[in-house]
Amino acid sequence: MASANLRDELSCSICLNIYTDPVTLRCGHNFCRNCINQVLDSQEESGLYTCPECREEFQKRPVMCNARALRNIAEMLFISQSDQKDTGIYCTYCVDSPVPAIKSCLLCESSLCGKHLSVHIKSPEHVLSDPTNSPGNRKCSIHKKIVEYYCTKEGVCICVYCIAVGEHKGHQVESLDEASEKKKEKLRKDLEMMTSNKAWAEKQVQSLEERKTDVKVKATGVTERITALFRDVRRELEELEHKVLSEISMQAEKISQSLSNLIQQLEIKKDKLSRKISHIEELCKTTDPMTVLKDQNSDREDICHTQQEDNMDAMIPCEGDFHDDIITDRLHKLSDLIKDICVCVQQPEGVLLDEETAANNIHISGDLKTVSRSAVTLNRPGTPKRFKDCQVLSKRSFSCGRHSWEVDTSNSTVWRVGLCYPSMDRKSYIGNIKDSWCIRRANDDDCNSVHESKRIPFPHKPTSHKFRICLDYEAGRISFYELSDPIRHLHTFTTTFTEPLHLVIYIWDGSMTITS
Repeated sequence: MASANLRDELSCSICLNIYTDPVTLRCGHNFCRNCINQVLDSQEESGLYTCPECREEFQKRPVMCNARALRNIAEMLFISQSDQKDTGIYCTYCVDSPVPAIKSCLLCESSLCGKHLSVHIKSPEHVLSDPTNSPGNRKCSIHKKIVEYYCTKEGVCICVYCIAVGEHKGHQVESLDEASEKKKEKLRKDLEMMTSNKAWAEKQVQSLEERKTDVKVKATGVTERITALFRDVRRELEELEHKVLSEISMQAEKISQSLSNLIQQLEIKKDKLSRKISHIEELCKTTDPMTVLKDQNSDREDICHTQQEDNMDAMIPCEGDFHDDIITDRLHKLSDLIKDICVCVQQPEGVLLDEETAANNIHISGDLKTVSRSAVTLNRPGTPKRFKDCQVLSKRSFSCGRHSWEVDTSNSTVWRVGLCYPSMDRKSYIGNIKDSWCIRRANDDDCNSVHESKRIPFPHKPTSHKFRICLDYEAGRISFYELSDPIRHLHTFTTTFTEPLHLVIYIWDGSMTITS
């Protein structure tokens, strides 16, 4: 019972444990140094300090006095109630067998076990610390006295003789505990700042790691897409090469056959002329006039050039004509493929929908990216900008440069998307008038391009629900692409733009989202 009461008397009212480095306030109450410092730190903002025990108020942060005797008693109680731990430091006085030390005396420069400490602690001038192999380091190297003060000018620990008669006489000094607390306070602030900086660095590292991962994922996706595109280019080039070489070979064979026929005809004529030449030479040598005059095989008509033979150059095919048109046609197809590659590489940009232009039977999402058919009529105020039915414009207009956007139509079966002038009639539908261009899909899965109500069929039936719209304002081109693998060109409108252009969406059912 007495031991329990003693423990209660030697317990801090804040942490409820046996005192550790106890200090005393002006009101006489004792606390662990760290415990009372934490309480006073929490009261610092209010500017008023109070004792946790008696609630006595202090206008300034109260000075804490070392309770050395209380500390020694608390250490004795702690020693008597705790198991000894082998720290590798042994009692100086146990010479028969090594006994682990539980304290070191800085005055005697010795380490003590529990048995010798109970006697040693009765002398108040002795200063105890945790077990250490070098208790002498706590003594002044000049006066051989225990170091108890800190010289703030020189920044060194000193003894009382250093202040009285030594080289630190007249210097500003503080007790070790006071100086230690000031340094700890500075260290706590430094620790708080370093902790904050560490948290910031960790956050930045995490952000950069996420960005690094995102870059790798995007790079992988782009690499796969570009690899597929160049695979298609190589296939197209191989097919183009095969077709052009086949056409050239066919043309060359045709020309060669024509030339062979002409050569054969000329060879026959040459043989005939040779025979006539020989015959005429024989006639010229004949002395009988009757023989010469009666000869019918030497008529001049047979040896004159015909009109066809006089135009022999026109009969020979021109070798420069057999490849130009064919190669040009094939290269145009390759050029279209290269344009598709440029579209694939070009990065789309985001746009937001303008709710001020939205018809009252469509709903716009909070991020202004998705438009859907509303089940009820919305009561938006009527303005000249607002469409009468099913349509909405983008907030931003485009009057120069090259731009592209992507849309996802997988949640709708009837829709239109394209570009128009801001002056477009709000009662008309996109594609039905001259100042708008679009692609559309109807209930019957009919897909085509539309301008001035003229429907232009696609070169193939789209299989994807994602599309890209590309604008080259200066070139006067609006192009539409299906985002399949590979990307496929659907249609290009060519004109001269006279006004800025807005992205416009028509939705009959479901929803459509601008994905970039």
